[in-house]
Amino acid sequence: MEANAGLVAGSHIRNELLVIRGDVVKPLNHAEQQVCQICGDDVGLTVDGDLFVACNECAFPVCRPCYDYERKDGNQACPQCKTRYKRHKGSPRVEGDDDEEEFDDLDSEFNIHDEVDKMDRQQLAEAMLHGRMSYGRAEDHEIEMPGLQPPVPLLTNGQMDGSDVDVIPPDHHALIVPSNFGPGGKRVHPLPYSDNLPVQIRSMDPSKDPSSYGYGSVAWKERLESWKQKQDKQVMMTEGHLGSGGKGYDIDGNPLDGPELPIMDEARQPLSRKVPLPSSKINPYRMVIVLRLVILGFFFRYRLLNPVPNAFGLWLTSVICEIWFAFSWILDQFPKWFPINRETYLDRLSLRYEREGEPSQLAAVDIFVSTVDPMKEPPLVTANTILSILSVDYPVDKVSCYVSDDGSAMLTFEGLSETSEFARKWVPFVKKYNIEPRAPEMYFAQKIDYLKDKVQPSFVKERRAMKREYEEFKVRVNAMVAKAQKVPEEGWTMQDGTPWPGNNTRDHPGMIQVFLGHSGGHDTEGNELPRLVYVSREKRPGFNHHKKAGAMNALVRVSAVLTNAPFLLNLDCDHYINNSKALREAMCFMMDPTMGKGVCYVQFPQRFDGIDRNDRYANHNTVFFDINLKGLDGLQGPVYVGTGCTFRRQALYGYDPPKKTKARRSLNLFGPRKRSKDSSSKSKKKSSSKRTDSNLPAFSLEDLEEGTGDAKSLLSSEKFFEKRFGQSPVFVSSTLLEQGGVPEDASPASLLKEAIHVISCGYEDKTEWGKEIGWIYGSVTEDILTGFKMHSRGWRSIYCMPARPAFKGSAPINLSDRLHQVLRWALGSVEILLSRHCPIWYGYSGRLKWLQRLAYINTIVYPLTSIPLVAYCTLPAVCLLTNKFIIPTISNFDSLWFISLFLSIFATGILELRWSGVGIDEWWRNEQFWVIGGVSSHLFAVFQGLLKVLAGIDTNFTVTSKSADDEDFGELYEFKWTTLLIPPTTLIIVNLVGVAAGISDAVNNGYQSWGPLFGKIFFAFWVIVHLYPFLKGLMGRQNRTPTIVVVWSILLASIFSLLWVRINPFLQKVQGPNLEQCGINC
Repeated sequence: MEANAGLVAGSHIRNELLVIRGDVVKPLNHAEQQVCQICGDDVGLTVDGDLFVACNECAFPVCRPCYDYERKDGNQACPQCKTRYKRHKGSPRVEGDDDEEEFDDLDSEFNIHDEVDKMDRQQLAEAMLHGRMSYGRAEDHEIEMPGLQPPVPLLTNGQMDGSDVDVIPPDHHALIVPSNFGPGGKRVHPLPYSDNLPVQIRSMDPSKDPSSYGYGSVAWKERLESWKQKQDKQVMMTEGHLGSGGKGYDIDGNPLDGPELPIMDEARQPLSRKVPLPSSKINPYRMVIVLRLVILGFFFRYRLLNPVPNAFGLWLTSVICEIWFAFSWILDQFPKWFPINRETYLDRLSLRYEREGEPSQLAAVDIFVSTVDPMKEPPLVTANTILSILSVDYPVDKVSCYVSDDGSAMLTFEGLSETSEFARKWVPFVKKYNIEPRAPEMYFAQKIDYLKDKVQPSFVKERRAMKREYEEFKVRVNAMVAKAQKVPEEGWTMQDGTPWPGNNTRDHPGMIQVFLGHSGGHDTEGNELPRLVYVSREKRPGFNHHKKAGAMNALVRVSAVLTNAPFLLNLDCDHYINNSKALREAMCFMMDPTMGKGVCYVQFPQRFDGIDRNDRYANHNTVFFDINLKGLDGLQGPVYVGTGCTFRRQALYGYDPPKKTKARRSLNLFGPRKRSKDSSSKSKKKSSSKRTDSNLPAFSLEDLEEGTGDAKSLLSSEKFFEKRFGQSPVFVSSTLLEQGGVPEDASPASLLKEAIHVISCGYEDKTEWGKEIGWIYGSVTEDILTGFKMHSRGWRSIYCMPARPAFKGSAPINLSDRLHQVLRWALGSVEILLSRHCPIWYGYSGRLKWLQRLAYINTIVYPLTSIPLVAYCTLPAVCLLTNKFIIPTISNFDSLWFISLFLSIFATGILELRWSGVGIDEWWRNEQFWVIGGVSSHLFAVFQGLLKVLAGIDTNFTVTSKSADDEDFGELYEFKWTTLLIPPTTLIIVNLVGVAAGISDAVNNGYQSWGPLFGKIFFAFWVIVHLYPFLKGLMGRQNRTPTIVVVWSILLASIFSLLWVRINPFLQKVQGPNLEQCGINC
């Protein structure tokens, strides 16, 4: 793929494809070279430098690899004239070369049908793709290999006129998509040879010695002895690891008794391993959980059997809230029953896949970066993320970076252009001195000794020069941002005067620009750089583009057409690569031969920069990333959290994971057992029932590899694939390549045309995109749905926590922004709860573990906890104002259940911190923000989700900002008005008023009223302490609360108090006169 060849913009619906050339154009010249008519590669030259001619009789163009293959394993004859190939200089000698003049093997042992049947899925897809690339270039059986076609001029503002062709500047040439391009076009399926070849079947004569066929020969005996030695080694290794009566396990917890157990030398050992937690830490934790369940049972028995007659409404409300809290605790607790850690071995990965003197065998990775609005997502932040990707410690020819600009902003496009130029200087610098992190903004901002471990004398000088280069780069980017603040009336224009195709963000063609590529992307030292591709999908009015999920699916298709790496990594534009070996960490799981094929994605924890030291609003979210996801890793794997995740492309395509084959444990000396008809019929019914489930795909990768049953017929059914993946035969062919890659004979021009096709706005119509394939639609939190669908099919995921965090990003430290972030997450969970993909009723016929299902149920029902939480936080104030309580007078024995419950809660938290390594301050911040978010964002999300799903009303909560101080963490004290601030503020005021009223009443009534008051005040202080960070953020730096918040909160508190006094629903109504015995002081 050629870099800087121009911006490609087009619309498949309108049959247009415009190439806006850049300043430097490097055309590829393939027209003058002969092309091999078998594989499509260049024929090449001989060892003497002449054009290679395989057949001296007809000069049929065949390249040397195909020529050598035909001589060694084929029919040793020219496909066109059937003349036997003669040996050329530089080719190995084969049988029959010595008697060429006497023996001519015209009809030798070649069977085209057998060869086609033996073709694996890779060869079949390549042949299919090779044919699909020949749109309308050949007649019925005429094969013309793809090459770069000369661009055809097109007058975009008028009709085509042949007389005006020469006057069009070369910078404004366009490529016209042929009319038969697409589903209706002619499709050519070239095969290596024609179908009319004479075929002879080779049969095996039983009267002959088997050694003549290779069996029983010396070579066969050597292979048999080698196989026996390997088996003996395997048995010795297994016995040595198991000991007497023991059992070994692989890194995924499966017994080491499979038939494919590798030889345990250093290069073939597992690339990772599972590290269970010490029993001294995990067993007490589990015992306390069971004990807490028992205590909860006795506690609810007491609560239900001892109502409060004079405050029955308060008692009933509190009991309902407590039952829901217990249910949500069970959903959250039990998925953490099997927490584990993992270790990776990067040295073994290099020994296995990067052998000295050989090309790297590491799998290719396509990296996705998504952005929408450059005003909210600054181009400089996106540039740092891209620079960290381009300088990652991974083979450059295996890395491709795709940037999705879903806002079609010219500022993003120009920013990428500047970034690609700066990358030519930055990448060789960081790789030369092994710098971490490799995002320049974060590297130069580090307050550490940057000379540590640096021994090269030139480092200081080059670092100063690089810092100056980066500051100049920042100035150029900031200048572009300042210029973009005011949009011209006629819209933006490019440097050559061409109008920017994306001026209308809601109506523009698809755009693709290759900034860096292997044909033009080199750094200042002449080394290749990874690919950098700009993508902006087509948008038209009347189409549902599905926001971020739709943009990610467009990137999946574009990358499949252009590079088709087997693995994908998606990052937000503000998440840079902090550990340059992050891709290698993921490959230790994905490419592990013992368990890698069953892994759908590897999730990394999210770590953040720029957060205040106290982490006031729990932005680090450490409890979720270091406790919850560790627990899920011991089940079926962590949930997908939206960024920092490496995917297996085939899992995104909706394929099933390969089935695990279990070896027989006992040796049957009397031959294989016969299966009864009943058992075989039952197994057939069971398998058929699984296949007919609508929740599962119609075939798996294993079926396609074997080519048996229905999968073989589906593979030959083009309509099935087009209905599933869309009307792009090139993309459909790429989905069959499990190892990825694109044919080398595919021309860049044809690939770009097909890439424009797959990002057209109507491509997903009547397909399974967003339903069973790719990122799943239906929620603003598409990450939960996408991971849930994969786990339902039987895939498992991995949680990788390297010592140095793999990725780091930015988080909103402002209170209002943080609440809106939590609101969006909670709203997505409510949408899933009310959809057909709800884990409560979806996917029971799949292969989802029940504890994993509990975890997914917890991720979607947690916003509902906001309703009982608001009620529970209001109860203390009500009790203090009415002098009633939710608990009757209890005895000393009954008080033990309350004390035991509190102690079990604290013990569970302490033991959880002990095995996870999370600090108590982080745990406490998480508890506080759970209450803050629950009474604000989660509450609004429930009502907004109900309105959106049931009534179709989409409510948006806008945020208006005031200016902040230009100091460290100035945004922390910045106030932004939002409706989300009203409920927690009201709760604080009501509880403070209740405490004041309770204390005043106790002072007036004397000593005997202080005892009952203690429980009520403790209850109220529990609410106030949890809301304290919110109160602190509300006051700001100068302890000034905005007037509007104070007015609304006092107004609501006053209305609530007056209504309560007037209605008083929880007190008993006294009929008739209320006579009191007041004694002598009456």
